Amino acid sequence: MAEDWQLPRIGTSENPLRICIMISGSGSGMDALLKYQQENNCSHKTNVVISDRNGIAGLSKAQARGVNAVVVPLPEIENKDEQRQVHEQEINQVLLDYGIELIVLSGYMRILTPSFVKPWAGRLLNIHPSLLPQFPGAHAHRDVIAAKESKSGCTVHFVDSGMDTGPIIAQEEVEVLPTDTIDDLAERVKKKEHILYPRVIDLISEGKIESP
Repeated sequence: MAEDWQLPRIGTSENPLRICIMISGSGSGMDALLKYQQENNCSHKTNVVISDRNGIAGLSKAQARGVNAVVVPLPEIENKDEQRQVHEQEINQVLLDYGIELIVLSGYMRILTPSFVKPWAGRLLNIHPSLLPQFPGAHAHRDVIAAKESKSGCTVHFVDSGMDTGPIIAQEEVEVLPTDTIDDLAERVKKKEHILYPRVIDLISEGKIESP
């Protein structure tokens, strides 16, 4: 069944779109977005950061910028399907508590189920470190280098029920050098991500992105 896309309302600087950023690690992309929001007169604002892991660097970065950070760990349930269902219900409760209107995945490493994604379709974004549809998945930089590609980049897309398969909103390219390690390429792509993601969120919150 195809997603029923519904974009968020248009935000203003007086009534900004309420955002949740979901992370699983260092939160470098999250921090870049929070910095951008604090330094510019945006029509969007991050009300809460959610992590599925405790003790990660991204949580302290969010708190240092004065943003609420909530850990929603996987519940201790043996049945994996039930565990995912309960976990996503707990996430949805946090989203409801904070009145969230747009979810921004930024290094969130869990695959969300269709039952979570579908109600948020059009209001759930991800950034992926390759030029999708090429090189989806968790090892994009490794795969790009192994394929001896001359260019890579990053992609912001709407999330659908597949993995890195949602409608593409915007991309930025980088050169892949013959001497690149995975870390070299990751760092070059990350710099583009930190510019592209806030720009796309600006466009969405201003009503300048069309529904898929």
